[in-house]
Amino acid sequence: MTATPNYSYAIENSDITFIVVNTPSNSDGSYSSKHLIPASREIGHAIKDKDDFHIVAITSTVLPGTTDNIAKPILEKTSGKKCERDFGLCYNPEFIALGSVIRDFLNPDFVLIGESDAKSGEVLSTIYKRVCKNDPKIVRMSIVNAELTKIALNSYVTMKISFANTLAEICERLPGGDVDVVTSALGSDERIGSKYIKGGLGFGGPCFPRDNKAFSFFAKQMGCGARLAEACDRVNQDQVDRIVRIVERTLNGNGKVAILGLTYKTNTNIVEASQAIDIANALRGCGYSISAYDPLGMDNAKDLLGDKVEYANSIKECVANASACIIATPWNEFKKLDPAEITTKVDRPLIIDCWRILDRNHFSEKTKYVGIGLGKRSF
Repeated sequence: MTATPNYSYAIENSDITFIVVNTPSNSDGSYSSKHLIPASREIGHAIKDKDDFHIVAITSTVLPGTTDNIAKPILEKTSGKKCERDFGLCYNPEFIALGSVIRDFLNPDFVLIGESDAKSGEVLSTIYKRVCKNDPKIVRMSIVNAELTKIALNSYVTMKISFANTLAEICERLPGGDVDVVTSALGSDERIGSKYIKGGLGFGGPCFPRDNKAFSFFAKQMGCGARLAEACDRVNQDQVDRIVRIVERTLNGNGKVAILGLTYKTNTNIVEASQAIDIANALRGCGYSISAYDPLGMDNAKDLLGDKVEYANSIKECVANASACIIATPWNEFKKLDPAEITTKVDRPLIIDCWRILDRNHFSEKTKYVGIGLGKRSF
């Protein structure tokens, strides 16, 4: 393995080039190609001087049509060569999650390849057959269908999350309701599956929110309705408001709120589009003082929250004197929270357990425990 800033050297000494540049979202929900364009241009210049057939594979998330209408013309113009005849072009996105990137790369559910020609698709397939540990299904198709498949898949996952969160809200109002019991049963049906169907906070991070918006944007571009994607967004935004309403009903604008967890998921320091951050901002806007703690996300959270909140160095410091505590990210260490740590100076503080990681019976004795997705006991 060698690292180099020299495009010509890299392409001359390889058979395939993967483009993994950032494609940030535009204000309308579409993806920007501002990094893809210069990368394609440089690769095209390098291919120009190469005699052998070279394959270019775009991994970055793009809208359908981007590879054929933006990357391909640039590659052909700058190289002076013809796609399919002189070089190959593929769209090959990865379905990996932050916090488990290597495991997901080596053990994918399936490999998606959009190919300009059969030869290029076969070379890519061979690479994955050698690298992946789990012998995944390899799905090959046209480039434009692969581009649509990528954003459609993530958009569909957000629908599962939003549906689970709708069930959670229903269960909270249903005596004896338990969202985990319901979703566990639903997930047993192979038509639904158990992944991403757990009630809690809404989806966040660098992929799901923007891919859902991009799917909606593209559907409208095609003259189609995007009502499901738009409904998912609304349901997702409602999750922050639901938590704020629970706090407001109990505290009436007074007191300190402790937020445990700031990252959008565990095992990562990413706070982008994290609903924990949105909750902190919303409650601060309602006049509450906020204390926050996260095992990995503190530095990144400070960039977004600034001096609006107090940053604690431990769970104990975060919950001290708090009238309410919100478990926003289900880190394992938060399971060790002791009611005694939060009831020292506040009588029966509010606990909002967004992921039901605490012992309900234990906490209900000394706190006003609210488990998202759990209804009042029917006995």
